[in-house]
Amino acid sequence: MTRPAVPAFAVRPVAAVAVLVGVVLTALSGRYGYHRDELYFMVAGHDLSWGYVDQPPLTPFIARVSTTIFGDTVMGLRVLSTLSSVATIVVVALLAREFGSARRGQVLAAVCAAVSGFVLGVGHMVSTATYDLLAWMLIALFAVKLLRTRDGRWWLALGLTAGIALENKYLVVLPIGALLVSLLIVGPRSVLRSWWVLAGVAVAGLIALPNVVWQFQHDWPQLKVAGGISSDDGTENRIMFIPLQILQLSPFLVTVWVAGFRRIWRSLPWARAVALAYPVLCVVVLAVGGKSYYALPLLLVLVAAGSEPTLRWVERRRRTAAVTLVLTALTSALFTLPVLPASAADFVIPVNKEQGEQIGWPAFTDAVADAWKQVPDQSTATILTGNYGEAGALVRYGPARGLPMPYSPHMSFWEWARPADSQTGPVLLVELERTPIFEKYFRDCHQIGTVHSIVSNDEDGTALVLCAGPAGLWSEVWPKIRQYY
Repeated sequence: MTRPAVPAFAVRPVAAVAVLVGVVLTALSGRYGYHRDELYFMVAGHDLSWGYVDQPPLTPFIARVSTTIFGDTVMGLRVLSTLSSVATIVVVALLAREFGSARRGQVLAAVCAAVSGFVLGVGHMVSTATYDLLAWMLIALFAVKLLRTRDGRWWLALGLTAGIALENKYLVVLPIGALLVSLLIVGPRSVLRSWWVLAGVAVAGLIALPNVVWQFQHDWPQLKVAGGISSDDGTENRIMFIPLQILQLSPFLVTVWVAGFRRIWRSLPWARAVALAYPVLCVVVLAVGGKSYYALPLLLVLVAAGSEPTLRWVERRRRTAAVTLVLTALTSALFTLPVLPASAADFVIPVNKEQGEQIGWPAFTDAVADAWKQVPDQSTATILTGNYGEAGALVRYGPARGLPMPYSPHMSFWEWARPADSQTGPVLLVELERTPIFEKYFRDCHQIGTVHSIVSNDEDGTALVLCAGPAGLWSEVWPKIRQYY
């Protein structure tokens, strides 16, 4: 069987595009501050384990490595995240090459990835989605190589990448599952009739095994977290799925990925399973009420395929293409990167709330410190936060303000530490919203302060509530207030 050949790789121009994005991300990386998830990852990174309540161990481990090597600062934390996005752009260009794009098509694919809001957004900060995106792109690359060459040995690369990705986020099973379903529907099914498939599965399973064992030993907490996401946000996720698919990548790139789907389906029949995997994945995500970004990486695969037909359009309309490129880059940067003053971030928060989650944590800690000064008998008192972001902020900024280490019933903070039964004194509750469901576990609660943020983020308006003490021993109260989501 004749195997489709691939053009030479445009190393220098693609690298130039990727490096330019790396420079921009580095220049802006310390402009606002830590994201709530990053504060959590740093605490988790200092309590390394094979698993956590809401995630596998890779991202916290990477956070610790990055701060150890590059410095315990916002910029130091984000270096490896930036490099991951640089690598992602290169992989998108390699995908374009696999689809038959020559030098200019590869460069256009890299440029489209570089100006997309999703790539810039996850590259700006440390998140599980950051490394998940790179893993998905590598899986797509190896899958395309498998389909193009029919060389079963690529299953080993797929298994290795999937195994590592499973130590970061379980979502990687979605694109692999969607690809397998698509292969059964449109073929070529012959790639499934190989011992290399079992070898790839074995490699993936062996790498993922430590975290699977951890989840088993802890009664599968990740399933409880996933259930919370679906039950609490499922309806909203379904309503916003299509608009966010368009907005989070970039509205200006819609024609590119549509062209990519059409090109694969009409001109690259050996790769049809890759194109079909995207709608299959969308159906699954909608069914389970998952978040819109769960399916976004596969759109970048279609963007890679669409670079060649888009290039022909660009050559006919150079001026229009240049304006479109500039508008795409500007809008993506505006909504995903900290280009605005922090006080003006409310302009973009309705579209991208993650911007607001990077603003105001030192001031938040100041407000808690002011409330702590009103607490009598601090020697037996406790600070209890409602979520991991608040707890992470107090771990990071609290010691310099004279605060004790906080406790939280949220996610893995619940497991890391609980107050001793001897801490029978006052409890300072940090609550996003006051609720008797939570406060019933404490005595004589009254609000003594409020957090006022300069932007409309989740912590704006947080209530600082002083209670006389727990309504029982902490060992009795602790299991009752646990929060998985």
